[in-house]
Amino acid sequence: MSQNNISQNNMSQNKQTKQRKAVALISGGLDSLLAARVMIEQGIHVEGINFFTGFCVEGHTHAIRKKDKAKPKRNNALWSAEQLGIKLHIIDVIEDYKDVVINPKHGYGANLNPCLDCKCFMVSKAMEWLKENDFDFIITGEVVGQRPMSQRKDTMPVVARESGANDLLVRPLCAKNLPATYPEKQGWIDREKMHGFNGRSRKPQFKLASEFGFSDYAQPAGGCCFLTDKSYSVKLADLWQAQGERKYEFDDIMLLKMGRHLRPRPHFKIIVGREEGENNFMEGYKNQFTSMYTLSHTGPFVLIDGKTNEDDIKLAAQLTARFSHGRDASSVKVMVRQADKKEFTLDVTPIPSDDIPKEWYI
Repeated sequence: MSQNNISQNNMSQNKQTKQRKAVALISGGLDSLLAARVMIEQGIHVEGINFFTGFCVEGHTHAIRKKDKAKPKRNNALWSAEQLGIKLHIIDVIEDYKDVVINPKHGYGANLNPCLDCKCFMVSKAMEWLKENDFDFIITGEVVGQRPMSQRKDTMPVVARESGANDLLVRPLCAKNLPATYPEKQGWIDREKMHGFNGRSRKPQFKLASEFGFSDYAQPAGGCCFLTDKSYSVKLADLWQAQGERKYEFDDIMLLKMGRHLRPRPHFKIIVGREEGENNFMEGYKNQFTSMYTLSHTGPFVLIDGKTNEDDIKLAAQLTARFSHGRDASSVKVMVRQADKKEFTLDVTPIPSDDIPKEWYI
């Protein structure tokens, strides 16, 4: 046999034994953790990818508020990568993601959650990363029938098609319920070693987690996105209405997660800190907004969003006093600090709770 033929045979063997590489969408939840592990068990080199949109639940309010003090202060996507022993790539997509939120092709779910468009977006971004880094296919933790919008039998092909991933998108937890993918057809992965999970029951996932030795993992609770939350979505819709257009900046969506929001007039609203952690966080915005806090009594830190006149400032101060420990006092001294750093004090009478219309609360 010629040296050339020997070389060609060696190249052929190398191609057959080449370790395939997959990028896994890691949200920090149990499903993505399990999906990645199933592929690792098959000898696939897996690396994780996590897209930061600004709307992620973890790492924000539960890291600030005392009522969530018992929750572990960790990034669950990073924690998942640690449990799997894989590299995690965290990618900022805040700007690119805006069009998904503002103009979802497939519409919203129960609130302002563009779940189907979101999944298409995430997988398309993973495809871009895959091509740039010479990986072979994509892994997600999706399960047929688990989510009412993006994980139905009829919408899962939409994600594969509109993302451009097509049959390079592998869903290890429900693969047996779906057509064979390219990695399966090529023999890179074994279909029989994947799963056929279906529906909203989490029992199969819990069982598989136990088999893999996972016991400490993020519990599912309606998703990991603030856009699935009704209260948050109402605040975002109010922001858009007040602005007269659908747009937002990162500071906007961060402050929607903070405090108690009231809009006493169409042209301005106030954000009232509910506890020390929120007050401290909101103080970071005192050079961008007019702010208030009580001097004579313990009370919240308050931000005013919008253009205000003298009467508006007085009303905001009365509301600030209402949410302080001086709510029953005849007079409360309030410090007002404008964004240009000019300061002055007001002595105001707190507004009685019964005099605050319910419609002021956002």
